[in-house]
This record gives sequence, C-alpha cells and structure tokens, in this order.
Amino acid sequence: MTVERALRMLAGIMVLLSLGLAYYFSPYWLWLTAFVGLNLLQSAFTNWCPAMAILRALGLKDASCGKAA
Repeated sequence: MTVERALRMLAGIMVLLSLGLAYYFSPYWLWLTAFVGLNLLQSAFTNWCPAMAILRALGLKDASCGKAA
C-alpha cells in the first residue's frame, strides 16, 4: 500500500467514523469531519499533510517510488 492510498483510506474512515459518532452521540463530532475536509483541502495546495509524514515513518512508500519514468 502506498502513502497516497493509505491517506485516502484514513480520511474516509475518519469521515465515516465522525458521521456515525455524530448520529449516535453528539453533533459536535461533525467538527472532526470538517477538520478532515480542511486538512485535505490544504494538502491539495501545499502537497503536505501531517498524516503523510506519519505514514512514511511507518514505512509506507510514495506512489512514485519504484515506477519507471
């Protein structure tokens, strides 16, 4: 699995988890959904996300590594 795929999976899990928590417990959990969305938006412009650094530290490789140019 690559960093990019893991990041999309992590974001999807966080959004679905926060929606479930908002539905069953408190609508304040929607702030987590907003945080994830804003983080994805800023990473589109800066190409940097804190989760990417963590995933790389865990040993995941970037999608461009190992592919012929």
